[in-house]
Amino acid sequence: MENAGYTTLTRQRGLMREMQIVANNIANAATTGFRSEDIVFSEHVTRIENGPSISMATANISTTSPIQGALTATGGRFDFAIEGEGYFLVQTPVGERLTRAGNFSPNGQGDLVTKDGFPVLDAGGAPIFIPPDVADLSVAGDGTLSANGRPLAQLGVVVSLEGEDLIREDGVMFRADAGFDPVEAPRVVQGFLEGANVDPIRQIARMIEVQRAYEMGQSFLETENERVRTALQTLMK
Repeated sequence: MENAGYTTLTRQRGLMREMQIVANNIANAATTGFRSEDIVFSEHVTRIENGPSISMATANISTTSPIQGALTATGGRFDFAIEGEGYFLVQTPVGERLTRAGNFSPNGQGDLVTKDGFPVLDAGGAPIFIPPDVADLSVAGDGTLSANGRPLAQLGVVVSLEGEDLIREDGVMFRADAGFDPVEAPRVVQGFLEGANVDPIRQIARMIEVQRAYEMGQSFLETENERVRTALQTLMK
């Protein structure tokens, strides 16, 4: 295969990866706390001896959008949302993780957990216990939970040391390999949930663009393949 074919194949592979990301964004447009993902294309350019330069494009870098999703009022006592920067800190079987999905609830032991059953951690990294007789749970702007006028714990709200350079482990859970620090002045609201920050119209438009670009690349490969076949048949006569 000639250089033009290899270059087009790398581009096609990147477009397939971008299509997967766009489709995942659209599928999670209604997922609480979901943050859309984008792909970054990088180009490697090299000069061929006694010939022109050749470039290869790859799409192996994904980024997470920092734009905040819309807050929807639910009235739920254990529904929380963060205004501005920061993530809730939770404990999973594989370590501490960050999430913007604040649809929590107490489990059978009284620990505040995510919808997947992972303990929500306080500012000190300990699980948050909700007494069974609590009837008027409230939260202050800094994430401090109180019941009957008595503070219980402060929701852990942290920010990665590398900003939004997080590793996505599933739709709403992220890993911060560089570590994280507490947000100095978090803004937590109760009775609200943050929706996905996905713009469906933009994502659908991008999906159409990617599909057309892929079809153009496929057409080029078929034309190039036919050209090479014709040349070989001519030489073999």
